[in-house]
Amino acid sequence: MMCTAKKCGIRFQPPAVILIYENEMKGKSRQRIMPVRNFSKYSDCSRAAEQLKNNPRHKGYLEQVSLKQLEKLFSFLRGYLWGQSLAETMEQIQRETTIDPEEDLNKLDDKELAKRKSIMDELFEKNQKKKDDPNFVYDIEVEFPQDEQLQSCGWDTESADESS
Repeated sequence: MMCTAKKCGIRFQPPAVILIYENEMKGKSRQRIMPVRNFSKYSDCSRAAEQLKNNPRHKGYLEQVSLKQLEKLFSFLRGYLWGQSLAETMEQIQRETTIDPEEDLNKLDDKELAKRKSIMDELFEKNQKKKDDPNFVYDIEVEFPQDEQLQSCGWDTESADESS
C-alpha cells in the first residue's frame, strides 16, 4: 500500500496512536487508529514503539513515521498514565532528549550512555553540512582571536635531560 503520512498523534482514552495519511492511489486523506494494548505507566516506550512499528498490520502505514516520534508519543501516554500534566510531560521529555554539557558521562551506566550518544549523533547529523547544501564551503580557514598570551605547558617542551 502506497501512503504518505501527514500527521501522527496519540489519543489517551482509550489509548491509541492516530495516523492521518494520504492514499497515493486515490489521493484521499484517511485516518488510521491503531489501538495501544498492554501498555502501562511502567512500560518501556522505545520497546512499545518498536512493536507498533514492526506490527504487520500497521507496518505499511508507519514506514514514514520515525521511531523517535513514536517513542515520544508513547512518552506522552506514559506521562498521562502517571497523572502528569501535558506541560510536565513535555518538560520531562525535553530534559531526556537534551545533553547537559556539565554532566559527567563517565558516571553513567551503559544504557544511559548509549542514549546520550544517540542524541549527540542525531544532533551532529542535523547540523552537519553536506556537499549538496547551498551554503557548503569546502575549505574554511578561521582565525581565532587570542585575548591572552599562550602559556606553554611543561609536558610539551623538551627538557635539557632528554636532549643529552
